[in-house]
Amino acid sequence: MADMESATPALCRLQLGSELRQLRLAAGLKGAQVVKKLIWSPSKLTRLETGENTSVDTADVMALCEIYGADADKRAVLMSYAAVTKTRRDWWLTPEYRAIMKPGFKAFLDLEAAAEAMQMFQNGFVPGLLQTEGYARDIHQRSDGQFSAEEISRMVTVRIMRQQALSRTDAPPLRHTSVIDEAVIRRSAGRPQVMRDQLAHIVEVVESRPNVKVQVMPFRAGASMGMNGSFAIFQFPDRLNLKPLVHLEHIADTWIKRDEADVKRFANAFSDLQALALGPDESLSMIKEAIKEH
Repeated sequence: MADMESATPALCRLQLGSELRQLRLAAGLKGAQVVKKLIWSPSKLTRLETGENTSVDTADVMALCEIYGADADKRAVLMSYAAVTKTRRDWWLTPEYRAIMKPGFKAFLDLEAAAEAMQMFQNGFVPGLLQTEGYARDIHQRSDGQFSAEEISRMVTVRIMRQQALSRTDAPPLRHTSVIDEAVIRRSAGRPQVMRDQLAHIVEVVESRPNVKVQVMPFRAGASMGMNGSFAIFQFPDRLNLKPLVHLEHIADTWIKRDEADVKRFANAFSDLQALALGPDESLSMIKEAIKEH
């Protein structure tokens, strides 16, 4: 992993969790045995191993290292990961945004920040990394009625700031591949000018950034795996030793799928969707035609 001076808290949480799980498995211990020894709740160990905690107590890491028999070098590295989570904050966990940050979305941002590639199928709206401010504001106003105007403004800011992942310089820019349903570009999610600007923005990003690819699933493709809903697959750098994960979301909850069989099913589904979708050039042509329609 990168040196601790440049390591982000999100990256440290995920790396720490992965390495703690590997140590537990190497020690031949089940989670139930560990929590019984430490008098912890099962959920506490799960949150540690999945990187869900905002910060990690170094005392907890030391206790686990004792049980797993970790050597001094490994303990020092894991303790440094924990220290980063205690002394730094990812920008989306600062007081300004914490109040509007649902746990599921916080987990999504953690994965997005640490991933080297993301594959997304979206059948409802433009993927967040490709949204304009006007489009993001309109869909939040229409779909998040429980939030105030100020809270929606903060949510829009978070969405726009996320897009730094596509041009980051502290690590290779995120490779973002999207398959979007044709309905996403045909349905008006706001004012006509907002939709025109949004679709033009997709074209501009795809044509200017080699790490971004968008394909459109045309209506004529008929039934597909995409009818089961949107999803995102995250892939991580080899040095992190983190296996791909799948993120799912609906109006009330989110899930992260880690089981290899589940992840493989979604990976196969994404490959099938890409095969059914228009190619990148044809997709851009359809998006340009949709701009005229709006």
